[in-house]
Amino acid sequence: MTAGAGLNPPDPALIDADVERAFAEDLGSGDVTADLLPADATAEATLTCREPAVIAGIPWFEACFRKLDPAVAIHWQQVHDGSRVAAGAVICRLRGRARALVSAERSALNFLQLLSATATAAAAYADAMAGTGVHVLDTRKTLPGLRLAQKYAVRCGGGYNHRIGLYDAILVKENHIAAAGGIAAAVAAARQRHPQLLLEVEVENLDELRQALDAGVDRIMLDNFTLPLMREAVAITAGRVPLEVSGNVDLAGIGELARTGVDFISVGALTKHVRAIDLSLRLQLD
Repeated sequence: MTAGAGLNPPDPALIDADVERAFAEDLGSGDVTADLLPADATAEATLTCREPAVIAGIPWFEACFRKLDPAVAIHWQQVHDGSRVAAGAVICRLRGRARALVSAERSALNFLQLLSATATAAAAYADAMAGTGVHVLDTRKTLPGLRLAQKYAVRCGGGYNHRIGLYDAILVKENHIAAAGGIAAAVAAARQRHPQLLLEVEVENLDELRQALDAGVDRIMLDNFTLPLMREAVAITAGRVPLEVSGNVDLAGIGELARTGVDFISVGALTKHVRAIDLSLRLQLD
């Protein structure tokens, strides 16, 4: 369930599909404003980051420009995905056909602004837990169609991935437990159907925690536990099963949560409460 902080981006075919959707939205049947530029004009563009950030989304940014101008030259200024940059830093220079540069600009910036925002948020949470050994996890609360992109951005910021979707790990929640007739029954059914998948159970109190331990799950999620209950849960579990904290987690309090002795803290805000990083692309015709 936890993929680690590796920075391998999604398959290029998936990135290309993301770009195709973005261009379908923005360019439609063609960029009518690009006609204002001479057809044979070339230009240089300078990309500036206007605030401190962790950069993510370079493969999508580049794919946008290369889609319209395969010969475009893109030079990153000692910046890569995962780089921390200061406000005012020039992070990239491009040279290519002017019409292609202006037509691809918005889609390229949208990807880079959003994914850098996700990476920056992940870095802030990871920094707040530095030294505790606890991993910050993302959730499935992502923008539709951009889950793999945002989960990649979380890794760029030093965070870790929870399950990608409803197919690669099992998280038994209250509705599953109620429908199955209890934690033990739900866990037994999940093991029988999908024995190869990581199995996690969400619990809401210490009694449910004990039931999950007895059922032999792979991980337990403590849902909306208070700090004293988290500490008690850690003592009861005694390292037998990794513990994850979820619910009402914010940046101000995450350090204290991490110091309770849990193993993971999942934060939906990494991908759903993002504010785009302020980037500027300025063009100069040759």
